[in-house]
Amino acid sequence: MSTELPAFPTARASVARRQCGVSLIELIIFIVIVSVALTGILLVMDQVTRHSADPLIRKQAIAIAESLLEEIELQDYIDGNDGVTTTCPVASAVTPTNRSSYHILDCYKGFPNGGATPGIYDLGGTIVPGLENYSATVALSDGGLGGIAAGDSVRIAVTVTTPQGESVVIEGYRTKY
Repeated sequence: MSTELPAFPTARASVARRQCGVSLIELIIFIVIVSVALTGILLVMDQVTRHSADPLIRKQAIAIAESLLEEIELQDYIDGNDGVTTTCPVASAVTPTNRSSYHILDCYKGFPNGGATPGIYDLGGTIVPGLENYSATVALSDGGLGGIAAGDSVRIAVTVTTPQGESVVIEGYRTKY
């Protein structure tokens, strides 16, 4: 038995040498597939990142509306039939009202009471930093509530508008007790 190599390569050896790598066409197809997949992933990540602040802005608007609604619901219920004369401070078109002097529901009629300056203000009339681009309005309306006479309850609707123009409305009732 002889262990000499043949002088000419056999067909099997020739095929094995040709399959030792990746062809240029296979490499280009691989790059195209990976590029398309990576582009799709990056587009999804871009959408998620771009809209991730929206829930925060909406949550902030809800917190503003809830705070203002609670403030209003805690005020005294005095109507014209009580024989009590009350005056509410009125804001100018430039300066917001100092709400710390509000003590009855009627003070919130037409809120922000002529204050044309946008923004959310604290009770003392100072704008809250970071909330300059939000705005809030209040609507009070007489309405019966589950058997309570219409003159003895008030429906309060607080509307807060976000910097993007989205409105959040929260409603509550205040009864005369």
